[in-house]
Amino acid sequence: MSLLKKNSARLRDEERQRLIWLLTTDKAVTSALLGKLTLAEQYDEGTLVDDLAEVGNLVAHLPPPDLADTLEALPSEERHALWNMVEDDRRGKVLLEASENVWDDLIEDMSDRALLDALQTLDIDEQIYLVQHLPRDLTGRLLASMSPEERARVRQVMNYAHEQVGSIMEFEVITIRPDVTLASVQRFLRRLGKMPENTDKLFVVQRDQTLIGELELKTILLNPAEKLVHEVMEADPVAFHPEEKSELVARTFERDNLISAAVIDSQGKLMGRLTIDEIVDVVYEETDSDLRRMGGLSSEEDVFAPVTKAVKTRWAWLAINLCTAFIASRVIDGFEHTISQLVALASLMPIVAGIGGNTGNQTITMIVRALALQHIQPGNFSFLILREMGGALINGIVWGGIMGTVTWLLYDDLALGGVMTLAMILNLLVASIMGVLIPMIMAKLGRDPAVGSSVMITAITDTGGFFIFLGLATLFLL
Repeated sequence: MSLLKKNSARLRDEERQRLIWLLTTDKAVTSALLGKLTLAEQYDEGTLVDDLAEVGNLVAHLPPPDLADTLEALPSEERHALWNMVEDDRRGKVLLEASENVWDDLIEDMSDRALLDALQTLDIDEQIYLVQHLPRDLTGRLLASMSPEERARVRQVMNYAHEQVGSIMEFEVITIRPDVTLASVQRFLRRLGKMPENTDKLFVVQRDQTLIGELELKTILLNPAEKLVHEVMEADPVAFHPEEKSELVARTFERDNLISAAVIDSQGKLMGRLTIDEIVDVVYEETDSDLRRMGGLSSEEDVFAPVTKAVKTRWAWLAINLCTAFIASRVIDGFEHTISQLVALASLMPIVAGIGGNTGNQTITMIVRALALQHIQPGNFSFLILREMGGALINGIVWGGIMGTVTWLLYDDLALGGVMTLAMILNLLVASIMGVLIPMIMAKLGRDPAVGSSVMITAITDTGGFFIFLGLATLFLL
């Protein structure tokens, strides 16, 4: 990135932070923007006018992506105050850049007319992306305002699931015939006057729109103008079908360093294209979703969501966690006599459980990632189990030995130190085995291996750690 671009990005970031600060620290500004003048009148009028003018200047100056990021970083009331300042002809672009959670929050208070007006400023591909999140009655009204061709495109996209290529493909493509010269292609492009964003290639099709190749822009520039397209085109282009999973397609983009690629139907006819913009969004959404699901959070969770919504999206995994915690407490209760005889066990139990949970989460994270990247094949299973057990055994001997020595020195009890060492080794082995088995079994059953994995492994290592440690103490210390 050039120095000029770095300075520009830093300036925008400073302006964005200033806008967030004004809205979150000065309630008078938020109250005035929301029309709550009774509260605003309690503040110095001159200062308030200056602050409102600064907010307005910042909102007008910041581009839509920065405004969307700012909305993400604000609580609901301040978010709506800022949204009131965004000009009508920019709202569509801001919505396009915002996440689904912010989108849902913002359109909740917008009238149908205001929402349709915001969408009218976008091109057809952008409208198609947003229309998938509209209430059903608004979708019909937006479709009615489109041309028959655009309406057919929207309906075509809406037939595909959110995670399929067809739901994110663009229809703006430049096609050429194979029997024209590069000079003709150049004249054609000059007549067009503009090209869709992220255009690095043109698609070569027959008269019935069957894709037969692709022609990169650099090929047009670096070859003699009299050359025919079919002589210099790539005759075996990378193309995808609309039913393919977008997450899998994203890996192909990363592996082959693609900027754009064709989308074709079952007969090989060109339907549209994918660009790196959509793929980056897919990667971001999948990463964000996996992180949330591993912790048992809903993909709809918003850091500034109301308390009631936060409770609603988290209660299920909290209920499961409560059940597993109750089971762990029953395990401890079963060794009440052992703990009463040797009180030191109570202070050492969390160490055994905690180290097992850490190891299990590390293993699960690695296995879930490998499954997502399709690095794990059926023949790898025994190797993975043995590898993780080997690592757990070495770590258990080293760190269990250290903790056993510390325990011996603290309590002047060699047997207790030995129990501590053995318990850590065994719990690490359990954690490593379950860290491989849990995501593998879930994947085998057709479930997402990231969903709640960390919650499950923590429950197993806690219960197992308590049982192993207290069981060994009962055998060897009493």
